[in-house]
Amino acid sequence: MTSAESALGGAAAVLAAIEREVAEQDLGPGARLPAERDLATASGQSRAAVRRALGILEADGRVVRHVGRGTFLAPAAPEVSTGSGTADSAAATSPAEIMAVRLLIEPRMMPLAVAAATSADFAEIERCLAKGDEAASYEDFEVWDAALHRAFAAATHNSLLASVMRMVNEARDQPLWGTLKRRSSTPERRDAYRCDHRDVAEALAERHAEAAAEAMRRHLLRVRANILGDHA
Repeated sequence: MTSAESALGGAAAVLAAIEREVAEQDLGPGARLPAERDLATASGQSRAAVRRALGILEADGRVVRHVGRGTFLAPAAPEVSTGSGTADSAAATSPAEIMAVRLLIEPRMMPLAVAAATSADFAEIERCLAKGDEAASYEDFEVWDAALHRAFAAATHNSLLASVMRMVNEARDQPLWGTLKRRSSTPERRDAYRCDHRDVAEALAERHAEAAAEAMRRHLLRVRANILGDHA
């Protein structure tokens, strides 16, 4: 097992321990989670694994972390059903199919985001950008990369589109995509992705739909080239 696989396995064990705690204690939105050291003891994992798991939950918008106060369950958000078979469809999707769908959808959703994004949406986008800038490891960067693209979709305020993008992110969680992305990842490429992300966010903030769409398209073409070796 690689160190990356071990880290992800540790985080998964912590996430399972948190789910048990929430269920057993019947914790609701706004409830405070146990301290990091208690979660480490309950899960049998390291503090580093606990921090990684909490980072994943924070990126998903499921918890809110306050320095000096602790970690709290986020307010409940309405869920949009994607119908039966969603998980199976995501599991059967190839990396080439994922990129084809992303190139079809994500640039075209930028005008919707330009028209509908609120100050809260821009604040969430900026939060994800900042966390992505801070991410030192491949795994942490991937968490905030996915969160940022979810934030772009959420800024459209189109629930069906947001649901489709959740399906795309589920497909990105599949092992083959992860293996290709990890193999293609370098610090230099992550820096390029950060610059791409900033270009998209700045165009959105300026309410420039065409520039945002083109910046997103350039970014996705770069990702496709790096992962699949497709420079077309």
